[in-house]
This record gives sequence, structure tokens and C-alpha cells, in this order.
Amino acid sequence: MKKIALVLGCLILLISSCSKKQHKPIPSYIEEPHSFSQPNEAVITHMDLDINVNFDNEIIQGKASYLIENNEASQIILDSKFLTIENVQADGKDTTFSLGNFDEQLGNPLKIDINKSTKQITVFYKTTHKTEALQWLKPQQTADKVHPFLFTQGQAILTRTWIPIQDSPQIRITYNAKVHVPSQLMAVMSAENPKTKTSDGHYTFKMTQPISPYLIALAVGDIEYKAISNRTGIYAEKSMVEKAHYEFSDMENMVASAEALYGTYAWEQFDVIVLPPSFPFGGMENPRLTFATPTVIAGDKSLTSLIAHELAHSWSGNLVTNATWDDFWLNEGFTVYFEMRIMEALYGKDRANMLARIGRQDLEEEIAGFKESPEDTKLKLNLKGRNPDDGMNSIAYDKGYLFLRTLEETVGREKFDTFLKSYFKKHAFSTINTEKFVAFLNKNLLEKYSITFNTDEWIYNAGIPDNQAIISSDKFETVEKTIQQFVKTNMVDEALTKGWTTQEWVHFVRNFPSDIKTEHLTMIDAAFNLTNSNNSYIAMVWYEQAINHDYHGNNIDAKIEDFLIKVGRRWYVSTIYKAFKRNNKTDAALAIYNKARSNYHSVTANTIDDLLAFNKD
Repeated sequence: MKKIALVLGCLILLISSCSKKQHKPIPSYIEEPHSFSQPNEAVITHMDLDINVNFDNEIIQGKASYLIENNEASQIILDSKFLTIENVQADGKDTTFSLGNFDEQLGNPLKIDINKSTKQITVFYKTTHKTEALQWLKPQQTADKVHPFLFTQGQAILTRTWIPIQDSPQIRITYNAKVHVPSQLMAVMSAENPKTKTSDGHYTFKMTQPISPYLIALAVGDIEYKAISNRTGIYAEKSMVEKAHYEFSDMENMVASAEALYGTYAWEQFDVIVLPPSFPFGGMENPRLTFATPTVIAGDKSLTSLIAHELAHSWSGNLVTNATWDDFWLNEGFTVYFEMRIMEALYGKDRANMLARIGRQDLEEEIAGFKESPEDTKLKLNLKGRNPDDGMNSIAYDKGYLFLRTLEETVGREKFDTFLKSYFKKHAFSTINTEKFVAFLNKNLLEKYSITFNTDEWIYNAGIPDNQAIISSDKFETVEKTIQQFVKTNMVDEALTKGWTTQEWVHFVRNFPSDIKTEHLTMIDAAFNLTNSNNSYIAMVWYEQAINHDYHGNNIDAKIEDFLIKVGRRWYVSTIYKAFKRNNKTDAALAIYNKARSNYHSVTANTIDDLLAFNKD
């Protein structure tokens, strides 16, 4: 009887134990100053999005449903900014919710009441005219000028302005989406995409790999698809498809070169959509579908390093992601390094070194601009209380690259490539901060091979350490000799410039003597017609020099105004507006900006507003 009682007691204990809820442990998240979410309490893991895109009212309306991991919390917090929250449900039933105090940078915390067993929430919402991620374009603002266009830009913290979400890069989710658009338009997302239009304007999407919220992206327009290979291709408006297809025809070779360096491409498809010219960046690495500016379509493939850069993000950024925006250099420094390796593999070392030299010059200008705030020249930043866009500059990109290149030259390329491959493999589909990277670097490279390197100085100190890699280019030396010849003789031997790449022209224009005369610019323009260049990069640096030196020939003032009105790429337009401001020509800049501002995405407009002290009222 005692044995039977003992067995029964054990069975009761076992049944009781099994009946208790088994909690899946939630990963440990670090403090993230740019999100209200508290993921250690309750965190989203998957989103089902169901939205209507209304071009007449310029709003998106629908619902976002989330599966959540719940650490017996009574509340889950999402980020929301400039959204109208209509209703919220928990496990299919209405629940109470509230919006906390508004923060100018972060928006509002959306606090949703749940119980410790809640597994799913749904938010019914719509966007407003203040929504910053969305840019609604009239037909005349597109290439074909027939139908309207919409695109989103989520990085850094703008996804919360078109979807209520836990908008922190360390939170990774999978998602499905249903998107309803006018029947004459096509919708595409950072997910598995259609190749042709549907008859009813209804589209479904699936992203099976977990991504950070800033990488959720949507574009809607009268676009077509043309394949380059079975895993690469181009979306663009009809008038742009053939041009883009030619310009980016090396995409499959880029993917193959990248895989040979650092392992298998993890996202199945690598497509590019060419957006209207108001897109604020050169490119945005949304998984499976890079968003790109048309300003890189030069007709000679000379600006396609941008595509190599966005492809490289498929490893550094999308596969292994910065945990916070203070660690942004982990995305961009690695990506610039990887971009240069792809360009070297495809086009040779000197092409890569020209690109790197230009980046090094950009870095010098950036550091000079931060002379009043040297803390901002550190790789590891402290952006609490600031817009994370403040850290999206040449420090993260070019100082990050220079750090990694110096490290490579110190340890040797073979060891460094082995290390990087292991880094991407070990941290795939996860996020990492600077401190964890340093620990991994020490253990798996420096200590492993007994190598001494000043890692902390590079990452945590301002400026550039003395042991920086020296980047040289034979082609740039020839360009510099051409400039010297011009200074001495007032003549440019056009034979010397024959066959110059975009990078050589940019180096030529950017390195004019500071005391160059207006008549010299007139001679150069007469010889090369730079004012009317179809290459937007060359045009940008030439316009900057014209403003610097009061050159007004060849109808250049009208060309600059037209450029600033049509092009919304933040780097390009801010460079030109800075030249106006630097040369005490702010009134001229404001006169143009008043005409151009409505064509800019909020990312660009906010930057120029601050630069020119523009009164939005």
C-alpha cells in the first residue's frame, strides 16, 4: 500500500507539474533610449498587417496583429507617432489602452492592457498627414507622370509613424501582410514580392526571416519588374526599367562575389526598386528589396557601388544588426568595408581604393564639422535624448571602414576574412552591441593570434588614431598632376581626362585650389560642360564649387535650382545648401528651398529645416 501511495503521489506531482504553464524564456534585451517598449516584460515576435492604401486622402488604414512572448506582464508597450489608434484587442477581445505623453523625437508610448496569459494583440489604426515615414507623390513628381506613388522610409525610428510597433532594432520579427491599393498600381514590400500586377489591387506578402522593424518597407506605384537572374531583378516605372536594368546588370555577379567572401546569401531574392528622385537616401537595404535613388543611374555603371553597399547590408545590418542606434557603426562601417571588397573583386583594387579615398576625404570634412562636438567623432555614440539620425554620417561609415581596414592590414587579410565569416555566421539573425563585438573580436582574432591592437582608441576615442591605414590610388595621383598642370598653365589637357571614371572627375573637382579664379571655372566648364553633366554626383560637387567661388556662367544658377527642386537625396541637397550657407548666401538658398521643400521626404526636409533655420509656420 505504501508503494502504491508513493507511486500515486509521484503521478499527481508529475501531472500537477506538467499542468503548470511552461514559459518560454524571453531573450534579455538591453536598454534602448529610442523606444518606449519594454521587451523584457512583453515582446512582439510576429506581425500580421492588413492595410488599405488610400491615395485620395493620403492615409493608410487597417490593423496590425502581433504574436507576443509574455513574461506574465499586465501591459505591453508599442511605439506610436502621429497615428490615430482606433481600437485595440487582446486575444480577440477589446481591451483598454492609452497613449502616454508625446515626445518630439519618440512619439507616444501606446500602453495596452493584457494579462499574464495574453498571446496576441491587434491594433486598429490609421496614419495622419503628419506621418513622417510616408511620402505621397503626385503623378507629376514621378518619372512617368501618370499615376501617384507612395514609399516608406523606416530607418531609424520612423516605422512607428506608419505602423504601431516596438520600434527598436534589437527586436526582430517575422511578418505577413495584406495590402490593398488602386488596381492600376502594384505594391511591393521588404518580403516575398509579386512580379506582375494583380487585377484587383490586392497583394499578399510574407517575410519568414526575422528582421528589425526599421526594415519593414512598402512602395506602391505604376511599376514593372525585369529579371537580371533567377534571384536578382529590377522594379521601376516604365520609362526607367530598361535604364535601370542596364545600370544594375552586374547585380548577380555582385551577389556571387559577396557569397565567395563571407558566406551564402540568406534572403533568397535580391531585387532593387528605383524610386522617384525624392527618395532621401542613395539606397535603403530593405531585405529582399533594396530601395534606390535614380541619381545613381549615370548610364555607365559608374555609381553602382551603391548597389554593392546595399547588398553588403544583407550580411552587416540585416543579418547581424546593431542592437541600438548608438552602435550604428556596426551596420555601416562593416558594410562599407564589405562594399569595397565586392568592388575590388569585380572591378579591381584601384577602383576600390578610389572609392575609399573619396570616403577618407568625406571623413576629414565630417571631423572638421564636429570641431565643437568632438564626442560625435567616436564610433560608439551616446544619442540618448537626440534624434538617431544625428549619428548617420561619415563617422559611422568611413571611420568604421578605416578601423576595419586598419585591422585587416594589421592581422592580414586571410585571418581577417576567416574572422568576419565566423562573425556573420555566429550572430546571424541576431543583434549585437559594440561591447559584445569587442569581446568577440578579442577572443576570436586578437587573443587567438596574440595580436596587439588599439581597439578601444578607435571605438571609444574621438578623432582618428595615428596607426590608420594609408589609402593610395595611382589614378588619383594622375588627377592631381592634371590639377597642378592647370594651375601652372591655365590649360587642361583633355587627352589626360579621356576615359576618366566618375570618381576621377569627383576627385578633380573637389580638389581645385582654394584660390581658383572664376575665369578658370569658366574655362573648365567650356571644356567639359560640367554644369550640364548627366551624372548627378559630378553635378553635385561642381555646383558646390560654383557656389564657393561665385561662378555664374553657363546658366548654372538655374541648373542648381532645378537640381535642388527635382532631387531629394539628402546627401546631395544638403551639400549644396551647406555651400550656400557657408558662403553667406542663405537668402538665395531659402528662395530655392521654398520651392523645393514640398518635393522632399521628411528625412531630407528636417535636415534642411535645421540647416537653414527654416520657419515651417
